[in-house]
Parts: sequence; C-alpha cells; structure tokens
Amino acid sequence: MSLGDDFRAFALKGNVVDLAVGVIIGGAFGKIVTALVNDLVMPFVALALPSGDWRTAGLVLRHGAEAKDDVVLRYGDFLATTIDFLVIAFALFVVVTKLVRARAATEDAR
Repeated sequence: MSLGDDFRAFALKGNVVDLAVGVIIGGAFGKIVTALVNDLVMPFVALALPSGDWRTAGLVLRHGAEAKDDVVLRYGDFLATTIDFLVIAFALFVVVTKLVRARAATEDAR
C-alpha cells in the first residue's frame, strides 16, 4: 500500500470522522457559550465590581517611572477567563448529563 492509501484508510475511519464532527460542533458550542458569558453573565459581574472596565482591573504593586513600567497584578482578565470556564463547564455538564439520561432511557426501552 502507498502512503496515500494508508492516509485515506486512516482518515475515513469512523473514529476520525466522529472526532472531526465533535471538534466542529464543539467550536460552534464554544461560540454560543462565549456569547452567553459576554452578553448575559459579565454585565452582572461588572455591576458587582467597582469600575465599569473590570477586564483591565488590577492592583498596582509598585509604581514605575512611567505608567507602562508599573508592576500590576491584573486580576480582571483572569476573573473573566475563570467565569467563562465555569459557565462552559456547567453547560457541558448539563448537556452530557441529558445525553446520558436520554441514551439510558432509549436502552431501557429496547
């Protein structure tokens, strides 16, 4: 067999195709969850924090000669990324739990 034949056999296996579909759907799901976080969750977080621009929020640990030289502990972006992760993890938990229950119900019906 040639290299092309080997690659074709590998690429057309069911697992590879399933993985490709999963990655594409995961990317689309990620966009939905990111929109949910940015548009529905983060405005409430912004209300809880003292300033409106909370993604750039930070604590100056040491002032430098110029503002760009300051040593800053930037917690705003970390907070946003953490909340994004938690919402994505919860959404995936709900989806997977529903799928497992639906699969169990169909197997019980057989």
